[in-house]
Amino acid sequence: MSPHISIKGEIIYELFGFPITNTIVTTIVVLIAFVFLARYFYSQMQKADRSLIFYALHGVIVAIYNLFESVLGKKINYFFPLLGSFFVFILMMNWSGLFPGVGSILIEPPKRSVEVSDELTVAEEETSSPVIEGETVGTDEHEEGAEEKHYVPLMRGGTADLNTTLALALTSVFITQLYGFKFLGPKAHLAKYFDFRDPIMIMLGPLELIQEFARIISFAFRLYGNIFAGEVLLTIIPFLLPVFLSFVVTPIFFMEIFVGVVQALVFTMLSAVFINMATAHHH
Repeated sequence: MSPHISIKGEIIYELFGFPITNTIVTTIVVLIAFVFLARYFYSQMQKADRSLIFYALHGVIVAIYNLFESVLGKKINYFFPLLGSFFVFILMMNWSGLFPGVGSILIEPPKRSVEVSDELTVAEEETSSPVIEGETVGTDEHEEGAEEKHYVPLMRGGTADLNTTLALALTSVFITQLYGFKFLGPKAHLAKYFDFRDPIMIMLGPLELIQEFARIISFAFRLYGNIFAGEVLLTIIPFLLPVFLSFVVTPIFFMEIFVGVVQALVFTMLSAVFINMATAHHH
């Protein structure tokens, strides 16, 4: 069986006509785990005798706090709950594709999605392979291929889907603009983009507005590209290598753990930088 690779999340269920993809399932699981982790950390803070897991989490949070403090300064206490949650959630989403069973447990998708994919495949074959008079088409081969069942993974890495990273990017940019309005006021914030008193700003203002949309694309594709590339590597390399060389996958696995941390840190740090820029008063 050839390895299964898809650039988008596959439909595994339909709820009242709404398609539920395998990345949505993973995101829900990660959200539940995130809530339990937050509740556990909060409950441990109320105790005098704390566990080693709490101290490990506390050390990570303190390190992230000090890192963001170098960017936000005195505003760190206001923005850290948001940025800290951002970092932990994105990290868990990046690592979600590395857990056993994610990507390897296959199920049969709903008939509707299979029928649509089959119709698209037949349409592509008809347009790409014209029938010549007197030539017989291998109908037996098509019938055998049609009888083969199509399976998709039950779960897939959350940020290995462009829809997820795009949603995170939109959230980051939207919150940045929201805090800009809150800290500077509507007039001062909009003056960054629409200031007709200064001839230079008349030209630079629209460029700043374009830059905001460019950040959405940059955020989404950077995170998606790195996580999806790692998912492809971990899928293809074991398929190409013989069994006795399977140990080669281990360094790639640890590399993906490191990449997940770096990408979560880059995404959150850039969000902190842009929030700081949006809330700073310009003289």
